[in-house]
Amino acid sequence: MKPFAYVRPERAEEAIALLAAHPGARFLAGGTNLVDLMKLGVIGPPLLVDLGALPLDGVAETPDGGLLIGATARNSDVAAHPDVRTRYPVLSQALLAGASPQLRNAATTGGNLLQRTRCPYFQDTSTPCNKRLPGSGCPAREGVHRDLAVLGHSTHCVATHPSDMAVALAALDAEVRLRGADGERTVPVAAFHRLPGDRPDLDTVVAPGELITGVTLPPPPPGALSAYRKARDRASYAFALVSVALVLTVEDGRVGHAALAFGGLAHKPWRAQAAEEVLRGAPATAETFRRAADAELAAAEPLRDNGFKVPLARNLAVSLLGDLASRAAAAAP
Repeated sequence: MKPFAYVRPERAEEAIALLAAHPGARFLAGGTNLVDLMKLGVIGPPLLVDLGALPLDGVAETPDGGLLIGATARNSDVAAHPDVRTRYPVLSQALLAGASPQLRNAATTGGNLLQRTRCPYFQDTSTPCNKRLPGSGCPAREGVHRDLAVLGHSTHCVATHPSDMAVALAALDAEVRLRGADGERTVPVAAFHRLPGDRPDLDTVVAPGELITGVTLPPPPPGALSAYRKARDRASYAFALVSVALVLTVEDGRVGHAALAFGGLAHKPWRAQAAEEVLRGAPATAETFRRAADAELAAAEPLRDNGFKVPLARNLAVSLLGDLASRAAAAAP
């Protein structure tokens, strides 16, 4: 085991300063991914800065009627929160679809956003991996890639982002609050994670030394329905082959607001902008839903063994769109 130091500050300013003063240091929240990576030898931080004493674990309404979720709020607490369950069911469902109850009791909002890919080559230090060691290569392209990306990948990396929560947050137009030595800023969740390009080692737009302090959700559109659906190899404790998060309104038989995001298809939660363009204002019919899914997935570039993800994503999206549209029609006066 590689030795490391540990400190538990009580103020955000202290935590940020500690990270800046110790190159290679890492923030520790739930540790459900970070500690695994340390055990595997993928990372070896000289210092862990435990965020558990910071007052960032709350869930509270914002002045505009939205919701602020603290960075250290536990996944299980967020999923069970009454406001999340009633106003943002897509988020509650996504959280409950992830990991196991034991892990959800430890995992945090900020840590979930920052979790690393489960690509086997990234986790195996005996193999090359551009995400772990830039310039060493991407053996997944010709190797084991059944679970990996079909959208937005590059010659340097075909890894997928594993979060369920982040897919729901992307569809909800959530924003991540960041705090660093130079002040505070917010980043839309849809822009928070990066596509691999030629720097797959950079997962997010978080600057060195920045701390996630929370996530804000805007008020739901009036009359919106939302849901999360996940296809996986087994019924529990499995990452998504494909997942879909949807926020939808239907008025007089036509789609009003439509926000659609895919998980399991790319290096980041994939906001389906092409599909949304087809949906908005169009009749809420199966034919429209098929056209929307096809418009988004036309850009897919599957590898040798993961082409099944394209029709799976299409069918999952069309099915969920149809279900929410039917619910909206049944609730209409």
